[in-house]
Amino acid sequence: MPAVAIVGAQWGDEGKGKVTDLLASRAHVVARYSGGNNAGHTVQIGNEVFKLKLIPSGIFYPGKINVIGNGVVVDPAWLVEEMDYLEGKGVSLDGLRISEKAHVIMPYHILIEKLEEEEKGAARIGATGRGIGPAYTDKVARLGIRIVDLVNRDALSARLDVVLPIKNRVIERVYGAKGFAKEEIMDWASKLAGRIRPHVTDTSVLLNDAIDSGKNVLFEGAQGTMLDVDHGTYPFVTSSSPTAGGIAPGTGVGPRKITKVIGVTKAYTSRVGAGPMPTELKDETGERIRERGQEYGTVTGRPRRCGWFDAVIVRHAVRVNGLDGIAVTHLDTLSGFPMVRVCTAYRYRGQILRDFPANQAVFAECEPVYEELPGWPEGSCAVQKYEDLPANAKAYLTRMAELAGTPILIVSIGRERTQTLVLGEVF
Repeated sequence: MPAVAIVGAQWGDEGKGKVTDLLASRAHVVARYSGGNNAGHTVQIGNEVFKLKLIPSGIFYPGKINVIGNGVVVDPAWLVEEMDYLEGKGVSLDGLRISEKAHVIMPYHILIEKLEEEEKGAARIGATGRGIGPAYTDKVARLGIRIVDLVNRDALSARLDVVLPIKNRVIERVYGAKGFAKEEIMDWASKLAGRIRPHVTDTSVLLNDAIDSGKNVLFEGAQGTMLDVDHGTYPFVTSSSPTAGGIAPGTGVGPRKITKVIGVTKAYTSRVGAGPMPTELKDETGERIRERGQEYGTVTGRPRRCGWFDAVIVRHAVRVNGLDGIAVTHLDTLSGFPMVRVCTAYRYRGQILRDFPANQAVFAECEPVYEELPGWPEGSCAVQKYEDLPANAKAYLTRMAELAGTPILIVSIGRERTQTLVLGEVF
């Protein structure tokens, strides 16, 4: 019963969409377990580029089941827009399944997040304004509305009678903004529920039945380890658990059924939003990496902060996720540099730190301890076999694996499906 998980080993945006798309060809079911439409996955098939926010990347393979798990917070308007977008591109949604237990991002969540960020001023964390945090807050506070409520008008009406007065008091009395009328919310929901209802089911049963019957199941992570609410760069994190530990509560599949966990990391480091990033390059080199790697957010379009590979945070990801190996993306982006650097440790006030510090004041002062390696020529990564990569590129990958403490299973050398080298067995 092979059940493989793909997780981000950095701050998200590592290229998980491409890796999931690659492995989905051998999976029967692909399931996403956390995050919302603040996480985007880009998949290139031939000359066509697809950008997904909620629907798993396996949707491009006919006959696959694609699950939005209960750990995902779903904006139904965004979901319907994405469904229409894919169908307009000729992609079938027959295999789409949505957990009845997934929580819904309501219009008031979006407004509250924007008001909260404005209130924080200079202390804002760079949230996307999609209502993700407030939706997860309501989930934990037992004030959430789930998909099972959204698709049942009577259930939704009863939940709104409890929840909406509380939300309106916050909006009006704390922030001085205009609240929502119940009829307004009901009308909004009714326009979307009919489109979503045919895909709603108990996905925990579906996933467990698939695993128990010997089918290949692939769990698709969103965001990355350093954005995990527990193990990331708190408070500059997301509101869920994108680490492997989030799979069980986010899908209703027991942790003992997960057979392999693969972390995805770029050959360098990138980050969106506020917070410390020791290897960030605020110079021409950083700009060159950004442009060559097209480092702009799939959802927001924001330019990503770029820097050299940080082995400290990837070692952290290996440990907290229990990674069996890593997939390295964007190796080709570093082609043409005369030398490349890797951060092996941090220097903090004269002390060498080899592990990620939880204290953000300490992390903000950390300076990278670099090791330099020779680069490889422009265009030299366009090969069909790992053995044909330039010697310096292979030496760089070897050093990445040594520093991370786990083997490299996949190397991406371009955006297309075919531009991928598989070094080890996954399923």
